[in-house]
Amino acid sequence: MSGGNVVTAAGALRARTATAFILGPLVMAAVLWLPAPGFAAFIAMVTLVGAWEWSGLTGIAARAGRAAYVILVAVGLASLWFAPPQWRLGLVAVGGAWWAIQSVLLARVARIEPRTALDGAGALSGLLVLCVAWAALVELHAFDPAGSALGALHGFVAAGPALVLFLLLLIWFADSAAYFAGRRWGGTKLAPVLSPGKTRAGVYGALALAGVGGLALGYLLAPGSGGPWSAVLVCAVTVLMSVVGDLYESLLKRRRGVKDSGQLLPGHGGLLDRIDSLTAAAPLFLLGLTLIAVVNP
Repeated sequence: MSGGNVVTAAGALRARTATAFILGPLVMAAVLWLPAPGFAAFIAMVTLVGAWEWSGLTGIAARAGRAAYVILVAVGLASLWFAPPQWRLGLVAVGGAWWAIQSVLLARVARIEPRTALDGAGALSGLLVLCVAWAALVELHAFDPAGSALGALHGFVAAGPALVLFLLLLIWFADSAAYFAGRRWGGTKLAPVLSPGKTRAGVYGALALAGVGGLALGYLLAPGSGGPWSAVLVCAVTVLMSVVGDLYESLLKRRRGVKDSGQLLPGHGGLLDRIDSLTAAAPLFLLGLTLIAVVNP
């Protein structure tokens, strides 16, 4: 590596670290201490920025067209906010099924054809993905598992916000575990066409982290029951879906021939590059917790 490249890499790392140190506390504060309407509005703002970037990845080049797409997503979020909770949960279930289908389709991708024209299907999928992710996080923030130890954290935080924070930490730490496991053991590529840097060893590392997190979460959800093992399964599926979300965005970017979804976050690229895993993981995490609550009331 040349001296210039070393300087560039070091500068990118500093920018990435600085951005993380600023955004991390901001996001955690919003999750833990904002009331339900404030949290929904905060996540909506994040979602709408993601919608702007998604529109670019689907070939909407004109600013007016991208603004119209953002407005369409905003209308969807507003409609969901005023809809009954059962409707939001139903949409989350549809989104979970959609992501399950994508996990099969992505595994079959052998070649990516460049696209320059408008990708109508991609634009529609963005509307579904972003609205489902928002609905899942709003419902998770309001989630209150009866009899769990989550709501008794010294009065510091309610169960729902604690679960949102747990989900974020699960994804972040699983991503780090995947990175270090992949660097240490390498081996077979997971999806070389979509993301050459991902390895199966990395996924195994992420799943190991999910197992540890699942045991801890399961104990808090249902002490003394079969809850921990159910939670391990939920966390494992959640982590796997986070990988699918990352790969799906990689597919969109490679079709457009771009490295990042945007340049909003120094050192990180676009906002969508930071939440792609979350868009797929949040629906499955909420659905899994809902199932645990039904099976272990």
